[in-house]
Amino acid sequence: MKDGKKPEISKGGKKARRRETITFYLLISPWIIGFLWFIVGPMIISFWMSLHRWDLLTDPVFIGFDNYTRAFTNDPLFFQSLRVTFIFAFASVPLRLVVSLMVALLLNQVKKGLRIFRTIYYIPVVVSGIAVMVLWMFIFNPHIGLLNQFLALFGIEGPGWIFDPNWALPSLIFMSLWGISGTIIIWLAGLLGVSESLYEAADLDGASRFQKFWYVTMPSISPTIFFNLIMGIIGALQAFGEAFVMTGGGPRNSTLLFNFYLWRHAFEDFRMGYASALAWVLFGVIMIFTLLTFKSSSMWVYYESERK
Repeated sequence: MKDGKKPEISKGGKKARRRETITFYLLISPWIIGFLWFIVGPMIISFWMSLHRWDLLTDPVFIGFDNYTRAFTNDPLFFQSLRVTFIFAFASVPLRLVVSLMVALLLNQVKKGLRIFRTIYYIPVVVSGIAVMVLWMFIFNPHIGLLNQFLALFGIEGPGWIFDPNWALPSLIFMSLWGISGTIIIWLAGLLGVSESLYEAADLDGASRFQKFWYVTMPSISPTIFFNLIMGIIGALQAFGEAFVMTGGGPRNSTLLFNFYLWRHAFEDFRMGYASALAWVLFGVIMIFTLLTFKSSSMWVYYESERK
């Protein structure tokens, strides 16, 4: 070691290391096979399909990048669906993060019955998404819906909600709060990891409750914020069920989410090539926003290990 030479490994050590390597790859082989078969394989096929014109009934015709050119130059609903999806994502993600964090902070103060409250708040996650959307369709009904009936108690005439082009997308954004239960659980896990010694030091310095939240809690849970933000962006940009079940993309394309627009081309118009091209555009959009979030994380995400 003193002369810079690496220590030699005995034959027995080499065999043991080789056995460990083989065991490792054998254990992860089901995941590797599943990843290649169910993710990489379909992605390659979908890219191949995006370069063709194919209606499932006739042979595919190679057209190069014409599907992509058509999307960006000759499809007005393409940009409408992107606009709707961006509005939905950039409004619902911050709203979900803020509301779920507020609820988690309240639950974190509960000393007795915390498990009961966690269970109550987690129940919406286990309810079927289709059933929830049907429920919200009744809630948003402008004539018999609970929401407008509640507003009527105060003499307020409620809007048409999902049946009104001006209110349909805000209604879906508001409805997205139903699914914050899983995010609340993750917030609670992050809050439980904040060191009490940091709060004690802040108390000694005379910090107010808001100062402790801003200068102690927020930096400490920044990795949790980062995780929830990434998952929220990916999930919101892939939103589909709301438009499929509740609005059909209407009224007047006001809720035409990109994923639903893609589905219509694939399974209503049987334009599998064009739908595949749209899927790759969506993949690129998600990748861009994910990479931008990762790139910015070095400026605001704090890891305790980096300080040591």
